[in-house]
Amino acid sequence: MPPTIETLTAERILEATEEVLRRHGPAKATVVDVARALGVSHGSVYRHFRTKAALREAVTKRWLDRATGMLAAIAEDDRDPEARLRDWLAGLFEAKRRKAGDDPELFATYTVLTAESVRAVIEHLTELTDQLTRIVQDGIDAGAFTVTDPATTARAVFQATGRFHDPSYAHEWERPDAERDFQALVELLLRGLRTPPADGAVPSD
Repeated sequence: MPPTIETLTAERILEATEEVLRRHGPAKATVVDVARALGVSHGSVYRHFRTKAALREAVTKRWLDRATGMLAAIAEDDRDPEARLRDWLAGLFEAKRRKAGDDPELFATYTVLTAESVRAVIEHLTELTDQLTRIVQDGIDAGAFTVTDPATTARAVFQATGRFHDPSYAHEWERPDAERDFQALVELLLRGLRTPPADGAVPSD
């Protein structure tokens, strides 16, 4: 039985929108296609999303945010900040690599949509860098990291690792040496963040 207006939720609309995007691509997918997939009128869809642009932005944000819960759990953990930073960066890399590898057509679709949805992208990046800032601040508080501005440091770490989470580099993520390069970069960043030992010795990895 087709859903009624009362049972039609924003989440159901977004799920259907993603399927329509997968089937038709971002250039051809329409609100009418989404409504048809749900068995409702396009006016019912517009009751939840006032414009096609709003719908596309919402589905883009939903896609971007799928990994943020897992990453937030790492950022908010009470483990050693260095271990959390390693796990957070590895988790982000793996989440992006999985999106690109598991459904390359949908990944390509969302690469187009993110270029349209500037606000959703900014909100996503802000959330991620806020999580990194939390980890860096905890490292400072624990005496593990020596930096003066956790927010600036978090943005620098995020930008430095862009090759491993920016979609424009997706074609490189399955290269045989990608994991080795990622680990080498993480080690380099951690060396720069660590508080030197009191005796002045160079810390070992």
